[in-house]
Amino acid sequence: MLPYPTATTREEKMNIIHQIKDRLLQLHGDDILAIGLYGSIAQGIDGPYSDIELQVVTQDGVSLPGHEFIYPPFKIEIGMEQKRDILKSAASVDDSWAITAGAYVHLQEIYDPANLLAEIRKLPLQVSDEAIKETMRGFMIWEPYETMGKIRNNVQSGNLGYLPLGAKDLTWQTAKLIGLANRTFYNTRAKTLEESLSLKSRPSGYDELAQLVMRGQLLQIDHVYELCEQLWTGLNAWYEKMNIEYKSKELPF
Repeated sequence: MLPYPTATTREEKMNIIHQIKDRLLQLHGDDILAIGLYGSIAQGIDGPYSDIELQVVTQDGVSLPGHEFIYPPFKIEIGMEQKRDILKSAASVDDSWAITAGAYVHLQEIYDPANLLAEIRKLPLQVSDEAIKETMRGFMIWEPYETMGKIRNNVQSGNLGYLPLGAKDLTWQTAKLIGLANRTFYNTRAKTLEESLSLKSRPSGYDELAQLVMRGQLLQIDHVYELCEQLWTGLNAWYEKMNIEYKSKELPF
């Protein structure tokens, strides 16, 4: 088995980041409006094996391919978006907002002569309460409701091996909803569950299940199922408290 790439220092990462910036500008010149660094390195919380994640903003009408590759020992992701597209993306909200918004809010200037990244950083925080609630309504139908149905079906059929996965899915989906409800984005995917437990608005039944998931203690199937049911009850009560109605009283067509 080949060894994992050698751990790197922050100085080594920044050196390659500036090499990439210089190469991109040499190749594309004025077509590039800004280059920003995001992810754990931008926040100063990276580890020696953290990815290098860059966002390139191009002139409208200029479409450049993104890149995701290994340049030993670095894993490098370079996203390319036209100005109008990234402004639209940064201002929009979907079910993954609490996970993805930080990629815009934490953008660190690598190249930004017109101060464009400062404008982009503000946009995720300006989404409306109405957009947040509508996203939560749609996501409840799309994921948690379906996940809870799968959990119940598999318990009823005796396929108890599904329960750990179902519990993880339900917990992760709820963490996304908690971020939305609190208008708070998580700093890193690796700490999403941990950070969610510190947010003010959370459904009853979430904390204990989330803690079990974080500890990997999902082998007591009866207890795990009980906690899933408790969280499901808590989720519905939480939605009622926020006046989010996701169940249709009549056919929508």
